[in-house]
Amino acid sequence: MLLEKPLEVSTERAEHLVTACRDAGVRLGVVLQHRFRPPGMRLKEMIEEGRFGPLVGTTVSVLNWRPQAYYDEPGRGTLARDGGGVLLTQGIHTLDLFLSLTGQPDTIFAYADISPVHDMETEDIVAASLKFANGAIGTLEATTTAYPGFPEVIRLTFANATATVNGAGLDVQFHDGTSESIQPDPSIGGTGADPMDFPHDQHLALITDFLDAIDEGRDPAVTGEEALKVHRLIDALLASAAETRPVAVPG
Repeated sequence: MLLEKPLEVSTERAEHLVTACRDAGVRLGVVLQHRFRPPGMRLKEMIEEGRFGPLVGTTVSVLNWRPQAYYDEPGRGTLARDGGGVLLTQGIHTLDLFLSLTGQPDTIFAYADISPVHDMETEDIVAASLKFANGAIGTLEATTTAYPGFPEVIRLTFANATATVNGAGLDVQFHDGTSESIQPDPSIGGTGADPMDFPHDQHLALITDFLDAIDEGRDPAVTGEEALKVHRLIDALLASAAETRPVAVPG
C-alpha cells in the first residue's frame, strides 16, 4: 500500500496505521519524494562513504509562499483535515530528507505561530534550534509567508567539508580544496503560489522503487516506520513551541 504524506492527521493514528500494516503483512510505502532528488541521493552516498567526518552543524530552511486563497479552501490548514500547518503539509518533505541525512536530533527548542499574513487555524511560521547526540547543533525554519517562495536549503557542516542542498542543486566543498557539485534544475518548483508547479520525476522514481520492492520482497525506500520519524520531529517542534521549553525528540 502506497500512501501520500502525511501518514495520518496525528502521529498516534499514524503509529496505529503502521502497526496494523505490519501485523497484516501489508507492505507500506509513503510518498516523501524528496529522497529521490539527485542532490540528496548523492549527498547520502557521500556521507555513507565516510568522507566528511563527524557532523558539526546543520541548517534546514523551507521558505514557501502560499496566498490567503490557498487557505480559504474549506478545511485547508486545519487540524481536522490536514493535521497541521506548514510543518506537516509543506515542510515534511524537506524535513524527511534532512533526517535521512543527519538522523534524529536529540533535543529541540522551537517557536511556532500564525503570522499576520494568513487567517488559518494552524502554524504558518516556525523557527527552532536543534542539538544532536554527538554535540552538533543547528537551526530550522519553515514558513508559507516567504513571497514568492524560495528553494529549500539543507546545509550540513562536517569536520572535513560543508555540503549544501539548494533546491535541486548540490555544492560540496572539502577542506583540502576539492569540490563536487550538481547544477540545480530550474524547473523544480512548488514552493510558490502554485504547489503543483514541479515535474514528477521524483514521484515516478518513488513509485518505481515501491513496485520493485513488491517484486523483490523488500522494503521500499520510504517505509511507514521511516515516515514516523518526521512525524515525531514535527510533534516535538510543536510541543516545544506550545510549552516554551526544550523537548527531547523520540527516536
